[in-house]
Parts: sequence; structure tokens; C-alpha cells
Amino acid sequence: MKKMYFSMSFYLILVFSLNSFAVPKNSESSGFAENEVKSKKPTITKNLFGSTDGQDVYEYTLTNRHGMMVKVINYGGTISDIITPDKNGEMASVVLGFDTLEEYKGGKNALMGATVGRVANRISNAKFTLDGKEYKLSSFIHGGVGGFHRRVWNIEEVPGKSVVALKMTYFSKDGEEGFPGNLNVTITYSLTNKNELKIDYTATTDKATPLVLTNHTYFNLSGGKEANVLDTELSILAGQYLEAADQNIPTGNIFDVKDTPFDFTEKHPIGKQIADIKNASGYDLTYVLRNQSGKLAKAASAYEPGSGRAMEVYTTEPGVVFYTSNHLNERITGRGGKPFAKYGAFCLETQHYPDSPNKPNFPNTILKPGETFKSQTIYKFSVKE
Repeated sequence: MKKMYFSMSFYLILVFSLNSFAVPKNSESSGFAENEVKSKKPTITKNLFGSTDGQDVYEYTLTNRHGMMVKVINYGGTISDIITPDKNGEMASVVLGFDTLEEYKGGKNALMGATVGRVANRISNAKFTLDGKEYKLSSFIHGGVGGFHRRVWNIEEVPGKSVVALKMTYFSKDGEEGFPGNLNVTITYSLTNKNELKIDYTATTDKATPLVLTNHTYFNLSGGKEANVLDTELSILAGQYLEAADQNIPTGNIFDVKDTPFDFTEKHPIGKQIADIKNASGYDLTYVLRNQSGKLAKAASAYEPGSGRAMEVYTTEPGVVFYTSNHLNERITGRGGKPFAKYGAFCLETQHYPDSPNKPNFPNTILKPGETFKSQTIYKFSVKE
């Protein structure tokens, strides 16, 4: 009888011990066991990534207490990697990127993970008029030939117990790429223990200037196991989109998404209606978000069935550009020498509307002296069983 009692006690202790190491089977979780959460502290590390024009470029790694990682290089203020767990706890990258600085500098970098400005997206005819003066730009797209994605940013590490962050600053001189005003820009990338990547933008100027900032990260929530994102389920909290014409420049017209292939008001696979899009090879359009208040609100959510990874997007911005990497192809290789593929990733670029300086009916994008531009976007990652 005593022997039997000892065996049962040993069995119960063994079961309890094993269960204490099991990953919680919640419908939605971070993907980590609670004991792992308590055993790690958020960290920031730094490694030399290369140099350009006599300036050193570093790759910084933010790691939260769960082990989620966000990597940033100060060339282009670029998110070079985001590593999260899948439903089985397996860690993998959920964004596209390159191994070397030379690849990020190359002509085929597709703005991979970069900060885009001074005005993201497009300005028709590469010019605008402000206070009666016409300004001609170096290019109509993505802030110009030498836009923010081509600049080396200063970075300050911001350690913390629950949040680790990188504070990036850049001084854009009056006349840079044709834009007026000396502009001071600060972008803070913060990684929280809730598996949130927060991007906070602030800026000031000494002359009136248009300003539209965004980040151009390419997401593939399969962790590289799926060549394309057509099975990824997406919803966008927008009932309208901007009509676009040549060079994908908005006409100024705003249309309803209902009864079009652009309707993601109900979550469904990205590839469900992609073949029905006329005069385009995939999605590349601006959605007019339901939230136009300037306060933080949910904008979109994505879910990859195979990996179980989910991502929610929150923003203070009035619009989001949804792009399905229509121009990526196998001639461009990414991290680990792996070729890219058409529809291999998707972008959700939160921002004000393209060509706003030339469209008075669009929300204002002119920053004036004495004002402070502020914007926030959050990408929150989780796992669903």
C-alpha cells in the first residue's frame, strides 16, 4: 500500500512539472510559456552592418522578454527583420529583407523595410505649389531620389524593463530633394512585452512644407514557409478607396469598396479576388480608413492559417496603402540568398493620402513653423490555435 502511494505521488509530481512547461493553449497568445516570460529581460544589442560615404551603419536588435525580436539598421531607418513564434513556438522571420548593406543600397531594394519621406508615395508631376510658390522635386515618388530611405539616421538606444526602443533622428535641410524648410524628424521604434512594435513619428520645421511619413515593411506571416501570401486572411477597416490613374496617382475621387475586388471589410484570403483587378497585376491602392479622427484606432488585421500567426495594425493616420509586392520576382534575392517572388509579401503602409499637396480635398499634410507633427502606428503580433 505504501509503495502504491509513493508511485501515485511521484506520478502527480511528474505531471505537474511537465504541465508547468507547456505552452498555453489559448485561442490567442504570444506563443510563449509563462515560465519563459519570467526568465528573460528586454535587451538591445548592436552590430556593425557596414559603412557608406564614410558613415558607419549598425544593425540594432530589440528583444522583448518573450524572445520576439525587431532588427533595425540606421541606413534608411530600416526595419531589417522581425522574428516571432508560430503556433508551435517555432521562431522565424515574418518580413522580407537582405543580408548586406550593399543590397539595401541597391537599385532593386524595393524600399524593403525603409522609412519613406519627406513625402511618401506619389506627388503628381513631381511638383506642388505652396503659398504661391511652385516647388519642383527630384522625383514624383517616395520622397525623391535621395529620400529618407537613402539617408543615414542617428540612433539612440532607449533601454527599459517593459519596453526597449530606438530613437532615430534626421535633419533634412531646406531644399533637400526640392522640399522647403529645415525639417527635424524623430522616429521611435519601441518593442513592448505585449509583442507590439510601436512606431512614433514627430517632426518640426522652420518653413511650411508637406510631410507624409510611413514605413515600407514587407510581411509574410508564414515565416518563409509559403512562397506567397495569397492564403493570408486580411481585413481592412475601410469602406472606401482612392481612385488612381497613370503612375498610380490619385485622381481625387473616392469610391466605395462594396462590390469590388477591393472590399476587405470582411476578412478573406488576399488571393480570393486578386485576379479580378483590372489594369493592375495585384493590389496597390490607398484605403480611406473609417477612423479619420487622428486618434489611435485599429486599421487592419491579418492571419496566416498555416503558421497561426496574426497581426493587428493600429494607426492615427487616415489612410493605409495595401500592396502585394506585385513587382518582386526571382531575379531579386533576399536574406539567405532566397529569391523573392511576386505576391511573396504584403505591405500595410499607414499614411496620409498620396498627392495630398495637389489635392485640396484630401486631409492636410502641410506642416508649418511652430507646429509639431505627430503620428503613431502599431503592429501587434500574436498566435491563434
